[in-house]
Amino acid sequence: MFEVTFLGTAASAPLPNRGLSSLIVTHNDYRFMVDCGEGTQRQLLTSGLGFRRLEHILITHPHLDHILGLGGLLSTLGHWGTLERLTIYAGHAALLRIADLIQRIVFRGTRPTVEIQLIELEPGFVVRGNDFDLVAFPVQHRGPDCFGFLFHEHSRRPFLAERAKALGVPEGPQRRELVQGKSITLPDGRVIHPSDVLGEPQPGTKLLITGDIAETDSLLSIARNADAIITEATYLEQDRALAREHGHLTAAQAARFARDANARQLILTHISGRYPDHNLLAEASAFFPRVTIARDFDTFRVKAT
Repeated sequence: MFEVTFLGTAASAPLPNRGLSSLIVTHNDYRFMVDCGEGTQRQLLTSGLGFRRLEHILITHPHLDHILGLGGLLSTLGHWGTLERLTIYAGHAALLRIADLIQRIVFRGTRPTVEIQLIELEPGFVVRGNDFDLVAFPVQHRGPDCFGFLFHEHSRRPFLAERAKALGVPEGPQRRELVQGKSITLPDGRVIHPSDVLGEPQPGTKLLITGDIAETDSLLSIARNADAIITEATYLEQDRALAREHGHLTAAQAARFARDANARQLILTHISGRYPDHNLLAEASAFFPRVTIARDFDTFRVKAT
């Protein structure tokens, strides 16, 4: 399961009730921030999440409404000594801006107390965890080096407790060993193999975050059967020419993307102040009914069924 908390859901400029782009993805002991628009550290504190375990920041692209909050956040982390190290992942163009922000402005002439590592993104694996993978994939927006992110749990075989009980496997460490793929020997000499007590493989949760994008056709294969797609809906279909000009999607395009990818849930963000939410929702739901417009501080638990 992945837990997603939205810190900012506005497009380009903050709105009275929407901050600039940022969200947190939590999976067990991991926490990832995706984008860090202006004012994100205040949103982080207001959400109650705070700065703990905030060791990974993923940046989708170099536009200022997605990175400018790094200055204040890094300054605070440097003063508070909350973290020992922080890794920022971004494409080449974004890293150039971020390096300038860190070296020439935030910590100019000083040495940060937090170890900051900048990692240039390439398409492919970013993190390989024990039970999930984080993959970066290229997207089209405006300019080079734009990325989206796929969080994908490994498939797992459920433990069949009743079958284990029938075979005489006691509760405790031996059951954990079986789940880990190890055979065990019972006191009576019988050997129990993992296949004796594990069910058929179950697909892991699949969460796709696109960032700002201009088209979706190239993303259908990676988005296929996602449990949730988080993408933008900056425009309505009536302004599709503007969407194309600025490298964004309409609500209808986002919804057709979720439909064609056979996604279970669509969550829309990067919301413009020019449209009422209910208009965006009406346009999207005509193509894909399982759609939600995210608001700041909304939390979603994304889980495979």
